Amino acid sequence: MISPLAYVDPKAKIGNDVTIHPFAYIDADTVIGDGCEIMPYASVIHGTTLGKGVKVYQGAIVGADPQDFRWKGNPSFCFVGENTVIREHVIINRGIYSQGGTSVGAECFVFADSHIGHDSHIADKCVVGNSVNIAGDVTIDSGTILSSNVVVHEKSRIGAFVLIKGGTRISSNVPPFVIMAHNPISYYGVNAVIMRKHGGFTEEEIDDVAKAYRHIYQCSTSLFNALKRIEADIEDTPVRAEIIRFIRENNLKIAGDRFDMD
Repeated sequence: MISPLAYVDPKAKIGNDVTIHPFAYIDADTVIGDGCEIMPYASVIHGTTLGKGVKVYQGAIVGADPQDFRWKGNPSFCFVGENTVIREHVIINRGIYSQGGTSVGAECFVFADSHIGHDSHIADKCVVGNSVNIAGDVTIDSGTILSSNVVVHEKSRIGAFVLIKGGTRISSNVPPFVIMAHNPISYYGVNAVIMRKHGGFTEEEIDDVAKAYRHIYQCSTSLFNALKRIEADIEDTPVRAEIIRFIRENNLKIAGDRFDMD
């Protein structure tokens, strides 16, 4: 159902069983996947592709012009995965280049009044809480939860199955499977409940994660030495490998207070 009171540009590609409510705005050069629902006063701007079953609530703007002086008006893009929910007054900016773009994965929930900046990449099954602000060029891995009013600064990276508690500011890289809280940001333990309930991790894997982060955050040694201890003390499993890989790929720069002697 497409309301005659909605604006749908003739150059938009609309899938099957799409519902577009009165006063919604669908720009040219957009793709609206099968089964999507666009609520009143929501806007989908050119360069945006919505996967199947996406629901965009009132006042949201998906694919807004990027807020970056480097963007010179060139074509750029925004992608939203299947069955993602975008709540009221969310703003998601397109990328600033004509390759790549901003992406939000499948089965994500982006709650009201949040902002996702240009060229950020949010993987599948993430939750972005109310009034979260995500700057440009941020990467967030799957299964991660950002509670209300979290602020993520430019070029930060957040690993898989992380929980960031409300109001926390992130200006570095958060390794996988942890809980982070407070300002300045601090390690608050292992995200065991979500790992167990939604990630299918075993108790042995969760125990290995806890052992690894004791070396990283709770021992008076350098991060370089902490990684050596993890390799010596913990069996080589996928969770151990993911922690080590993340930290090394980010040049041993991770968020959270620790006794670092580097």
